[in-house]
Amino acid sequence: MNQQNQPELSIVVPFYNEQEMLPLFLQRTDPVLAKMAVAYEYVFVDDGSTDASAAWLKEQAIHRPEIKLISLSRNFGKEAALTAGLAHARAQAIVCIDADLQDPPELIIAFYQKFKEGYENIYGQRTDRGTDAWLKRVTAQGFYKIYNLFASPKMPYNVGDFRLLSRRAAEAVLQLPERERFMKGLFAWVGFKSIAVPYRREKRTAGKTKWNYWKLWNFALNGITASTTLPLKLCTYFGMFVSMASFIFALWTAYKKIVFGNPVSGYTSIMVAILFFSGVQLITLGVIGEYLSRIFMEVKHRPTYLNKEKINL
Repeated sequence: MNQQNQPELSIVVPFYNEQEMLPLFLQRTDPVLAKMAVAYEYVFVDDGSTDASAAWLKEQAIHRPEIKLISLSRNFGKEAALTAGLAHARAQAIVCIDADLQDPPELIIAFYQKFKEGYENIYGQRTDRGTDAWLKRVTAQGFYKIYNLFASPKMPYNVGDFRLLSRRAAEAVLQLPERERFMKGLFAWVGFKSIAVPYRREKRTAGKTKWNYWKLWNFALNGITASTTLPLKLCTYFGMFVSMASFIFALWTAYKKIVFGNPVSGYTSIMVAILFFSGVQLITLGVIGEYLSRIFMEVKHRPTYLNKEKINL
């Protein structure tokens, strides 16, 4: 098979400091692609790695022209790296997969079969998250519920970036102009004929995850603010409710004073009221600030990523 011809399948692999995982990833994925007997290419995107990941891939690319490497000028984040991979993939079917092997490459065969049946957005859906810590499972489920409560269109539960996109679906994602990208939300937004392929998520084979709870929290916050303005509306409605409740309480207090001569509540009640309303104001300002920060990032019109080097492209 001449891999230099136009590929039928592109495998987009964003990575950051995965020198232990990349050899294992190719060892496991190569037989899967060989079994499929289609012309393919790997599009690896180095998101500013500081280890020997990119150097190892360069060595492999010398003898394997199907291995393409894009090195970004610094660490821009996985969403930007995934965008870069989609922009450089050439095939009509494009698979997005991480290098940590938690998403099994063997599922690519099922993805491609669905693609041949006419589906354009085929995503892996985790049936078992037993490899995740208890706290991560709980917070992940909470995020999906909150996201789908606020956002439209809804995002399928327990679905990540592991999927196959048709060329048309990938180009639709690339047409979306936002810089602060939440790819799972964008994949759901573009639509096209979609189907889930269930699978069991595996443990990381080697290396360490680059996601801690602080990064996951900010990622979830970015995902919600990127997909809906409902939190702003909720702040407005909550503010109206608090104002009405406060007005009614003020009338009730005045009524008791005039009719019954009850003394006005003292220091404790005043402090509780001040602290409560101050908290409400700060929360509301925080929500507004999140959206203002997104506007600030978008109006600068900076590119989503910058390329430093391209190999075999």
